[in-house]
Amino acid sequence: MKRRDFIKQSGTLAATSMVLPNIIIRGKMKPMHGKIGHGSHRYKIVHDWGLLDSAKVPVLDCHEMVQDAKGRLILLTNETKNNIIIYDKSGKLLKTWGSEYPGAHGLTLSKENDEEFLFITDYERHEVIKTTLDGRVLMTLPYPKESGKYESADQYKPTEIAVAPNGDFYVADGYGAQYIIHYNAKGELQNVFGGTGKGEQYFQNAHGICLDDRDKNNPVLLITARVQNAVKRFSLDGKYLETIPLPGAYICRPVVDDENVYFAVLISRTPWDSQTGFVTILDKNNKVISNPGGSDPNYNGDELEKMYQTVKVFKHPHDVCVDDDKNIYIPQWNSGKTYPIKLERI
Repeated sequence: MKRRDFIKQSGTLAATSMVLPNIIIRGKMKPMHGKIGHGSHRYKIVHDWGLLDSAKVPVLDCHEMVQDAKGRLILLTNETKNNIIIYDKSGKLLKTWGSEYPGAHGLTLSKENDEEFLFITDYERHEVIKTTLDGRVLMTLPYPKESGKYESADQYKPTEIAVAPNGDFYVADGYGAQYIIHYNAKGELQNVFGGTGKGEQYFQNAHGICLDDRDKNNPVLLITARVQNAVKRFSLDGKYLETIPLPGAYICRPVVDDENVYFAVLISRTPWDSQTGFVTILDKNNKVISNPGGSDPNYNGDELEKMYQTVKVFKHPHDVCVDDDKNIYIPQWNSGKTYPIKLERI
């Protein structure tokens, strides 16, 4: 069954309570002490962070999370009673808003001068929406008819946005036709690249996209090719540069923090509801250095060995939010309507 079928089914799942994770060793489950990861990126599991009264503040799929300049953690869910849930770093609820985003999937924070904004991608509405941090809508972009790539809105199912330093933004049509649509800050179409086809410049599930500004003089785009177990590098004008294989990892969006790139790995083997996810972390050279919840990152020369879940901490991780203390928060898709899991850096 396809992942999008499970998105629809997840609305019928009953809420479940948090349980302490176990470690899997040669097929047997053993109690776990709550520490995961490898090398310099190891974490303690914080089991009770962000738990709320689900009768008052429910979630469905917790898709993505960002931290604003005030240190608040902003969670996006496709639960239309409260699409946006805002926490402080202790996990205390500060505010909720939003009831009009049934396909809320991508959440990107942008900064213009001294003000911050949110970009939301909604694959059910077939739209991209720009808002203030308190939910006031500033821009709504429908499907890019003017691109000549789409005959109707239902072919367009955007999943993520990346924002460039000049305010241009790039939309990944990850559940639709797999194009990357480039707009200027006013929402005017500039370029279209990607799509499906043969060759490294094309995608199978362009699920996530982000700006990689680790080289300040040469920012590029990192774009997920999830079914291909890879992330691809493109220039800002849409030129293909490189593929970084991540075997065994069905990755969600890339998240750049300092010199590292973080990914939520939705699953490490099919089917899509296998509950085999973990987190993977790359260094400045795009080598995997830690897999919290997953196998040791091992290379034979330059070739990365296939990765897989080893610790049953996560079901279907969908994003990684890195706070200013380098702790990480993991929202999950199709995981029993659970709130994000916090991992505290040790």
